[in-house]
Amino acid sequence: MASQRKPVLALAGLPGRAADGVERAARLLGEKPGTVVVRHDLSELRQGVVRRTVRIDGRETVTVLELAHGCVSCTLRADLLPYLCLLAERDSVRRIVLALDPAFEAEAVCQAIDDVVVTGVVGRVDGPAGGSVRIDSVLTCIDARDWLADATGDETLYERGHATVEDERTVAQLAVGQAEFADALLVFDSGADLVDRERASAVLARLAPRAPIGWVAEPAALDVDDLNWLLRRVPVDARRGAPFDPHASLLAGAPPLEPDCGVALVEFATDRPFHPDRLHTAIDVLLDGVVSARGRAWLATQPDEVVWLESAGGGLRVGGAGKWLAAMTSRELDEVDPERRALASLRWHERFGDRHTSLVILVADADPEEIRHALHWALVDEDELRQVRFAPERVALWADPFGDQHEEPCDTRPDDARVRNQTSTTGEENR
Repeated sequence: MASQRKPVLALAGLPGRAADGVERAARLLGEKPGTVVVRHDLSELRQGVVRRTVRIDGRETVTVLELAHGCVSCTLRADLLPYLCLLAERDSVRRIVLALDPAFEAEAVCQAIDDVVVTGVVGRVDGPAGGSVRIDSVLTCIDARDWLADATGDETLYERGHATVEDERTVAQLAVGQAEFADALLVFDSGADLVDRERASAVLARLAPRAPIGWVAEPAALDVDDLNWLLRRVPVDARRGAPFDPHASLLAGAPPLEPDCGVALVEFATDRPFHPDRLHTAIDVLLDGVVSARGRAWLATQPDEVVWLESAGGGLRVGGAGKWLAAMTSRELDEVDPERRALASLRWHERFGDRHTSLVILVADADPEEIRHALHWALVDEDELRQVRFAPERVALWADPFGDQHEEPCDTRPDDARVRNQTSTTGEENR
């Protein structure tokens, strides 16, 4: 039963003062009896070495792991998930605090807990770790001095010295993703001027509208009362690790729609498809002065597929979000969430069905009208729309820069990610 699963509190933050805040919060939370704090240090990941630190009842154990394939996902699958299952079996463990290394993404960790099958744990039936633990909440630490600059930049983690060259993620991707996925935010504002503080506040209110925010001068000033106050304010309808639904409202949580300190949400919605080549040209407007953009896009050359567009700072991802309802078989429609079908019925087009584009762009230093103008320019014109309606075979010949599919850098199978050696370096493992 869900109530019997051990609660997990995940703490996330970028390298620097935010990561110091994660460590401080983990130590404070770990003082409560029955709380286990787990952290994987990925600073030596390039050498295939990961250090797992476990603290419980004032005792600390460090275990050195040598991974056959040194990557973040291998660490997750080979050690963290099985270890969560082991901890959940101990009667003495009441809560697990995950102090995530900055290279971990809380959303990816939560998804893996629910989806990745854990095998080989003695005394446990094979299955996802979500059968043994549940995400109680996700708390993200933020440094107000430079978070907004990180969230709108294009520097990669590798360029910052925080990842291997194969890791193509950007600092902005982590900064935006950590804040957006959080159930609560802890912001350290000592040293930040008033403008930085107000602009960061305006962005966070629109990026994570449901998340309560606690403002603390610096990590050393944080106390357990601050944490408990903040966690008590997490709303009942918080995500708590739940995956984002690409077909749900893009304005969930009712974020403020009016501009504040130059920060604004730009909505772009249309029932006309994009010309893929022009969209590829226009998309640069989403990468300068923009914190994030996300949403569903209808490409004329891909009439069956919902194209998902997502940006963070100067980085962009384009992928798939399944089929449009109008392109599904009756059997596929039977599997669709009723709420999605109901919403689609309100805007159903006799020829194009539920096909549409809906984007939400969070701008910090960009001109909203310039963004709208560029996106409108990328839509098909009247002649092209007639081809979409009556000559789809011609449309299929248009150039489509979004047509290629790309794989993640690490496609190693879970069973290939093996822990070759484990050595305890301090303390004793608590059983």
